[in-house]
Amino acid sequence: MKNFISNIGYFFKEARRICRTNKLSNVFTFLGTTLVLLLLALAVAGWSVSSRLVFMLEREAEVSAFFHNSISQSEAQALAGQIATFDGVLDASVIDEAEAFNRMEDILADEAGVLELFDENPFEAYIEIRIKPQKVSQIVEKLNNLPQIESVRDNKDILDQLSSLTNALSAIGYLVVIAVGITTIIIISHMIRQGIYNNREQINTLRLLGAPGSFIGLPFVLVGMLITISAGMLALGIALLLILYSYGRIGSTLSFIPLPVKSELMLIVTTVLVSVSVLLGILGSVFGLSSITKKSSPSS
Repeated sequence: MKNFISNIGYFFKEARRICRTNKLSNVFTFLGTTLVLLLLALAVAGWSVSSRLVFMLEREAEVSAFFHNSISQSEAQALAGQIATFDGVLDASVIDEAEAFNRMEDILADEAGVLELFDENPFEAYIEIRIKPQKVSQIVEKLNNLPQIESVRDNKDILDQLSSLTNALSAIGYLVVIAVGITTIIIISHMIRQGIYNNREQINTLRLLGAPGSFIGLPFVLVGMLITISAGMLALGIALLLILYSYGRIGSTLSFIPLPVKSELMLIVTTVLVSVSVLLGILGSVFGLSSITKKSSPSS
């Protein structure tokens, strides 16, 4: 540790020299890494927005259970309480005939006048059950087994599609993170390989003088981390500007979209991008060093 501290100035001096030696290659590496990390930042932001949208849609996922007319209001309330305890049920409440009529008026809007053609309220009381879409089949089966329940309207096709959308978004998010990680590691490790090749004579000289591998390789690791972290900061700046611009545009034209809180989204993107930049910088640099060790030995 003492030797490391005493040589830290040398490590940074060598890192600057390596950057100048491979200037064009490092510029392209920096630009390529910036674009890849920008893609990651946009994917994280898009995943956060879409996840919130799906979450809001899931909160609205519901089935309707119609009970027998012989059941009293108090018995219907007790039944709703029983259903609320089912696994996957978020909430269950009784909707009486009058509220069902009012809801249909709201849905029909300008066409609500057609309801005046009925002499009596045509709607029945039912239990509105908000559920987790992934549990719809199990919940419907339990409802059909209840003797008090006459029929169930499950909207299963819509709920299944919503569940598939949730799974697809999660899969896409994981694939993007994996793709960005692999691409960045390949780019940085290739840059380290190129730097070691260009400095092979100096590296062999240091080996003949007895310098350990960590002493020789640390400047290359610093270069890899410097490029990756700098690229991450540039990508982060661009991503935050795009988020600010997008919120201004969407807020004025598509206000019905349930966006996450802007500050929370920016914090998520910042945390992910900074963490990933540091991690991938280390992994890419170390991978580049370990894969080229034999080529830099004196016997090569």
